[in-house]
Amino acid sequence: MLKALSRVGAVLAACLMFTSWSLAAPKAAVALEPFTGYLMAHFTGESANGEQIYLAHSDDGLRWSDLNNGGLVLRSTVGTRGVRDPALVRSPAGDRYWIVATDLRIAAGTSWSDAANRGSTSLVVWESSDLVNWSAPRLINVAGAIPGAGNAWAPEAVYNPETGDYVLYWATNSPRNGVTKHRIWYARTSDFRSFTAPQLYIERGGSQGIIDTQIVEVPGAVGGYRYYRASADGHITIEAGNSILGTWTTLGNLSHMGISNGTGGGNVVEGPMWAQFNGRNEWALWLDQYATGRGYMPVTSTNLGSTRNFRTRSDYGMGTNRKRHGSILNLTAAEENRVLGRWGATAPVNRIQSYNFQTRYVRHANLDVRIDANVSPAQDAQFRLVPGLANGSGHVSFASVNYPGYYLRHYGFDFVLAPDDGTATFAADSTFRQVAGLADASWSSFQSYNHPDRYIRHYDYLLRLDPIGDAQSRGDATFRVTS
Repeated sequence: MLKALSRVGAVLAACLMFTSWSLAAPKAAVALEPFTGYLMAHFTGESANGEQIYLAHSDDGLRWSDLNNGGLVLRSTVGTRGVRDPALVRSPAGDRYWIVATDLRIAAGTSWSDAANRGSTSLVVWESSDLVNWSAPRLINVAGAIPGAGNAWAPEAVYNPETGDYVLYWATNSPRNGVTKHRIWYARTSDFRSFTAPQLYIERGGSQGIIDTQIVEVPGAVGGYRYYRASADGHITIEAGNSILGTWTTLGNLSHMGISNGTGGGNVVEGPMWAQFNGRNEWALWLDQYATGRGYMPVTSTNLGSTRNFRTRSDYGMGTNRKRHGSILNLTAAEENRVLGRWGATAPVNRIQSYNFQTRYVRHANLDVRIDANVSPAQDAQFRLVPGLANGSGHVSFASVNYPGYYLRHYGFDFVLAPDDGTATFAADSTFRQVAGLADASWSSFQSYNHPDRYIRHYDYLLRLDPIGDAQSRGDATFRVTS
């Protein structure tokens, strides 16, 4: 899905809708260090925490590993409080980065009809100078000035050397010439704060809409063109041009490969996502097989000048998290080291063994938490002990292995497995200090962060948070962290 930004009107009244246009141009492009890896930003789906920002890393551009132990990396606290379709943008000088995303949270109970016709006309933006430390999210109302605009979906942005700024483009559903459908709009920006007024960018004929568009710049104009764009418009249509805001030539679609966006049947996909392989003239176009739920697949080419040059691949892996519409950034070694240093360390998978019922392990079942023997499926009893959400020093939180983003927390002194909702209360309820076992110092006990007079213990096999005062409760509150 596409991205766009709004511009300030010259008149004072227009300033209520748009921010003023900044004439400050980005720094000149520099020769970046050689690329060594790849970073993908994505969301995972319509679950409680699925519509947030997740990251994945690849060494070879085909096999991906989830970062941050599979947990979300950035959470939207503005607008609908959910984001989809994130785009990663790097400045020409390599000194500034942005994530721009759709302001939409279907998991909150919003229908697709409401989202398309009465949804947010804003996008969500984060900004960083190092890909690691990100600003608070902010809303930019890019589509508010489009008559009858119902939404702003699937943003993307590309630097335009002809104008010295960025073209931010996205899809908006609105009436025009008597037809209401999704079209691609764009605005220009130099800082992702101030924008020109939205302009129509791409429109298909008749009632055919278009939502997901992404552009890739091809060094050396391999295939005869400097830019290529892929769009979901019933097919996956490939176009080419030598100017971002100039004329584009339609090269064809992927119907000959049995791939479409619905009109052509076959393998129905969306969310086209470009990436060049590091160090060579070869490109991957990743396509989300949403109709079958199989997730992203790559088709690759060494010459984008003809759609007949694409080939399917089977030598790829997508990690554990389901990856929905996002974007890929090629990383320099310095960028890769920073990203992996912050989110790449993977905590080991552990089980939590009961001291006084040593055949039983802590597990979740229907989001309740208890100790059981012979746990099936085995991952229900597997957790990662990660730095405490409320206090990372000397404290831990228990992250579920098979429910990424879910943690053990106490609620009314009972234990549940629940998704991190980003609140301070959740963080405190799911943080514990690991201390010497109360029944055996060679084992462990877990003291509550926000109720330090209470410890995790089992009672009638169910996990609780209780004060500990006798030998029985000390045994119940003692556990071994094991593989």
